[in-house]
Amino acid sequence: MNKSVFFGALTVAGVLAGASAAATLDDVKARGKLNCGVTTGLVGFAAPNANGEWEGFDVAVCRAVAAAVFGDPTAVEFIPTTGKTRFTALASGEIDFLARNTTWTFSRDVDLKFDFIGVNYYDGQGFMVPKSLGVSSAKDLDGATVCIQTGTTTELNLADFFRSNNISYEPVPIETNAEGQQQYLAGACDTYTTDASGLASTRATFENPGDHVILPEIISKEPLGPVVRHGDNDWGDVTRWVLYALIAAEELGVTSANVEEMSMNTTNPEVARLLGSEGTLGEMLGLEANWAKNAIASQGNYGEIFAKNIGEETPIGLARGLNAQWTDGGLMYAPPFR
Repeated sequence: MNKSVFFGALTVAGVLAGASAAATLDDVKARGKLNCGVTTGLVGFAAPNANGEWEGFDVAVCRAVAAAVFGDPTAVEFIPTTGKTRFTALASGEIDFLARNTTWTFSRDVDLKFDFIGVNYYDGQGFMVPKSLGVSSAKDLDGATVCIQTGTTTELNLADFFRSNNISYEPVPIETNAEGQQQYLAGACDTYTTDASGLASTRATFENPGDHVILPEIISKEPLGPVVRHGDNDWGDVTRWVLYALIAAEELGVTSANVEEMSMNTTNPEVARLLGSEGTLGEMLGLEANWAKNAIASQGNYGEIFAKNIGEETPIGLARGLNAQWTDGGLMYAPPFR
């Protein structure tokens, strides 16, 4: 969602990235906190709660990194970014880590000089319409007005879909998800398009969610993942393996409830290495031996994070689908910890 692809912005960000990449882990440790870029507000993924505390699926990844580095999941400053500001914020060093429903694309990886450390949510672009519109397929939206965040791959995917189906639309430009929600509910557009997970999150905040339908078509691949600056492999390794630790923990049966016991009593050598009971994986990263244990204890494993923030028992109501473990038919898979 909110995927900026203007190449002028990419070039500027790429130049800045080279100047700010080195020794991020040292800078984060010296500062005493992680500066984490998140969305301006998407319930279930990243949004302040009633007490002003950030929470959500992406927020949990930020907190897991802080727990791994500092042993303290609260050692994070959350910096809201839009689709247009997030890459400049990362490239300039304003943020150390971008955890903000950002799609992994060729140009962002190669031209922008950023590194995607992995995929934490496999998604795709969809459409939401009022049930009263009587539309059951996106192919029935000929002539529709569409709320769309400008300067994004979402915008480009939309143009491709309508052109390939020989139908027309009228764009209603928006800057943020909050603006899109407001315009959509006010009737300024017939449909709102963004990642399907974002549509589910947005719909969950409506007074009458059942009055709105997410259409069946998924018109793109949107592998969403955290991002760091290119050129600082040490920091990339830290953040990448924190994400993989959360994914591996679920597969290995390590949870926030049993992580302490398993760190002391496991007979599984990979679990012992993951949790720092044996081996030197933490030392290799420049972290304490219990880095992964701290991350899992503070946030839970990947499955716990998913279920708590966006799963089927939450108002967001997302099924695991492609985001299930590989052993359950999904795509979530961590390299070996050895």
